[in-house]
Amino acid sequence: MACCHADFAALEGSDRGFTIGMPTFTFGAGALAEAGDNAVELGLRRVALFTDRNLVSGEHVAKVRGSLQTAGVDCVVFDEVAIEPTDKSFQDAARFAAEASVDGYVSVGGGSVMDTCKAANLYASQPAEFMTYVNAPIGAGQRVPGPVKPHIACPTTSGTGSETTGISIFTLTSLNAKTGIISRRLIPTVALVDPDVTRTLPANVVAATGFDCMSHALESITARLYPRRLNPAQGIRRPVSQGANPFSDALAVGALQSVGRYLVRAVDDASDAEARTEMMYAAMLAGIAFNAAGCHLPHGLSYAVSGLVKDRHIDGYPAKPLIPHGMAVVLNNPSVWRHTAAAHPQRHLRCADALGATTRGASDDDAGEVLATRIIALMQATRMPNGLAALGLDETHVDMLAKGAEPQYRVIKNAPIDVGADELRRLFRSAMRYW
Repeated sequence: MACCHADFAALEGSDRGFTIGMPTFTFGAGALAEAGDNAVELGLRRVALFTDRNLVSGEHVAKVRGSLQTAGVDCVVFDEVAIEPTDKSFQDAARFAAEASVDGYVSVGGGSVMDTCKAANLYASQPAEFMTYVNAPIGAGQRVPGPVKPHIACPTTSGTGSETTGISIFTLTSLNAKTGIISRRLIPTVALVDPDVTRTLPANVVAATGFDCMSHALESITARLYPRRLNPAQGIRRPVSQGANPFSDALAVGALQSVGRYLVRAVDDASDAEARTEMMYAAMLAGIAFNAAGCHLPHGLSYAVSGLVKDRHIDGYPAKPLIPHGMAVVLNNPSVWRHTAAAHPQRHLRCADALGATTRGASDDDAGEVLATRIIALMQATRMPNGLAALGLDETHVDMLAKGAEPQYRVIKNAPIDVGADELRRLFRSAMRYW
């Protein structure tokens, strides 16, 4: 998909450009030990290190703290990050940050940790009433008016890509709905992506975060094309996520190729260093891609699932009921691709091919089914639930699911086709069972 591809032909009044934001990143075994040198390079003398209770006493946090100490950087720790954060947990973290008197931040953890650190940095650096920066229409959606402090992000899972994005996701408890804050100013300054962290990840975590990575890439390629985006802002007001573009296409295809080759191996064998390293790299690529292009229906639908299912505990996750984000995302994937393929069948076939599906001889009419079938095979191989029904959902929940997805218009409108309430209900019905 070259830059001059007909997909990206400009229309009258469409944007002629796209803007890419990403951190400076280091990828490689042992990268966490470079935290101290990076902090010194950024001029940091005292940092707040964000993590969660499951990680605070572990080797990854110890390695980062040791590196900071060796470099002479003072460190104060916040370990109260909530897995699947809420507006309350974000505000608790922001209060800590405001009182900590630090000149920078370090996050060590998964997406919840990195997203919480971004939000704490924002509200401590640019104080405002909480809903000021929250995405419209749920919040005011105001632009972040000035800089935040440096942030060194150290991911410990292989899927969220949060170390590369300006996106911070949380659950607004008053609506029981997921939303977020998005700004280029939230993109971490430095990302230290160390594949050594993946050897300790449980299989279910590798599977769920791996499918999150996969969907980031799929949604990037199949998103509304950047010259067709609905937000007219250009220049410095151009949104963070602008629709599919040639840069995000290239990274997303690379991520999908790795997922197709290595996800099942990474889930099945914690000692398979090659597979787990490749999945960590794929997550980073997909993170950069979806930050630029934006997600759409699989993520928009997943938030309704996460909000409705409250009685499931998944092995490998904290001992509280939750549906892992990547699981909620992938359970909607086959249903979505069968629906959206008609908009850009060749893009859907390119995705299927990158994931390892047999596409030779497939027609445009086959695109959605070919992609869905490959994803279902990966779900079966990694022991994912068989659709939403496996979570206890059925026809009686369809209206609630559709209603729960409607507030996610920021991502849903990035789909390659327009989707309303009737289509949302059909998509959820189609996601109940796959095999």
